[in-house]
Amino acid sequence: MLRVAVIGLGPIGNAHCRHYQSSPLCELVGVCDIIQERADAAAEHFNVPAFYNAQDMLRQLKPDICGICTGGYEYGSDHYEPTMQALKAGCHVLGEKPICNEIDKAEEMVRFAREQKRCYGINLNHRFTPLARTANKWIGIGMLGQLLFVNMSMWIMNPTESSPWFQLKALHPHTIDIMRYFCGEISAVHCFALKAPGRSIFSTAHFNLEFASGVVGGLTGSYDIARGHPMERCEVAGTKGRFVLEDMFMELTYYPANCAEKTVISNTPFGAITEKTFDDTFRNRIHHFVQQVANNCPPGSIDGSGLDGLAAQCVLAAAIESVQCRSVVNVKQPLLDE
Repeated sequence: MLRVAVIGLGPIGNAHCRHYQSSPLCELVGVCDIIQERADAAAEHFNVPAFYNAQDMLRQLKPDICGICTGGYEYGSDHYEPTMQALKAGCHVLGEKPICNEIDKAEEMVRFAREQKRCYGINLNHRFTPLARTANKWIGIGMLGQLLFVNMSMWIMNPTESSPWFQLKALHPHTIDIMRYFCGEISAVHCFALKAPGRSIFSTAHFNLEFASGVVGGLTGSYDIARGHPMERCEVAGTKGRFVLEDMFMELTYYPANCAEKTVISNTPFGAITEKTFDDTFRNRIHHFVQQVANNCPPGSIDGSGLDGLAAQCVLAAAIESVQCRSVVNVKQPLLDE
């Protein structure tokens, strides 16, 4: 039985705790937050000890897995320190996205996990749905033929005014990861962004993308549109057909080339998006990580790894540079020592 502790107890951290407790392969043994009221509330709810200092918790409990659910500036600035502490304590780590809002620190986190020979994953939960897995399988068995293009969009209403690049850094680890999951590495990006009325940040953006395989793609994202149904859409097309995936878990449709028939798989009852269906993506991701650790998965084979999270942030860094210089920018690959 794997022992798990969670650092950071906002709504996302509490969701992580709930799904660790629901796994038959692990037990939640402690929670930590620098805000004492949050730690105490979670400790009472989950019937585990509360800590207010991560080092104290790691030293006393010696967990096998540590969940990093902190936030901070651009939703990522507070991930670095507890991740490094947990890795140094010998824990496998599953962190929240974005891996970090600074590329050099993210590289250090991934490099240190490699040195420690610990499994390091990021909660890129959108790839852990049955429909996303099915779509990826279709690509793998050749149902789409040679891939040609991918188009994706995602939007939610988020009025937070943070850095100019908050929307790009915090929203798009998910979309970039899904596009990489289906189509491989992204080699170049040309990005345009705007500030919606009343906004001080670049709250809506469009990316033109070139993949190492030659696939081309587009991505549109926004923090300015009220969440509707769907709020996320991905279309991948090839020489033998294409698929459209709505919200990663709602509906997947396959359109074979030169054929009037189509295949439709609906994963959500009545096509309705509920809090439970989105919460299921967290459960799927967390349980998958626990299963991989329990099976002694090699750290380099973790699905939705720290390296995947870092690769997504490198694409987003290139997109920000593209907005600034108004030109195509090649994506710099992570600077990791072999």
